[in-house]
Amino acid sequence: MGEKPRLRKYYDEVIVKDLLPKYGNSLAIPLLEKIVVNAGLGGSASNRDIMEAATGGLKVITGQKPIVTRAKKSVSGFHLRAGNPVGLKVTLRKDRMYEFLDRLINVAIPRIRDFKGFNPDSFDGHGNYTFGVSEQFIFPEIEYDQIKEVFGMDITLVTTADTDEDARDLLKRFGMPFKVKGV
Repeated sequence: MGEKPRLRKYYDEVIVKDLLPKYGNSLAIPLLEKIVVNAGLGGSASNRDIMEAATGGLKVITGQKPIVTRAKKSVSGFHLRAGNPVGLKVTLRKDRMYEFLDRLINVAIPRIRDFKGFNPDSFDGHGNYTFGVSEQFIFPEIEYDQIKEVFGMDITLVTTADTDEDARDLLKRFGMPFKVKGV
């Protein structure tokens, strides 16, 4: 087994020690459970070349091959049939999850133009945080020449926190850049 990811070490050595007095038990301290990256391709998903390019791009970004998500129902207004591909999804856990989060926070997010921070109120009420990225170019692994179509993605950080405040505190300790209220 190789070296632990940097953020995992930071969680084990710093965050757990800081939060232990608050929770009293190390097993009660919230932790990051998984990261789900979802890229909806819409009408482009039926084009085989664009689907393969998007699959390759998401694989390079996450380090894991995405699965194809398919429509559950037919919707005639969108020319969509049940079972047709509509997007891609990757679920990251353990070391890959921490390595992706480290690259996201320290490399990709600073490359977003006019970035003022993520909305601190975008939690779902169960300690999970979802935000959107409008294009894949913020990741340095992506080469501009190889892109056939620009696609955005939704990234969900799933935690074991019971409340949104606990999850927000955990993500802030990892270095997640939230907007400051009132500024």
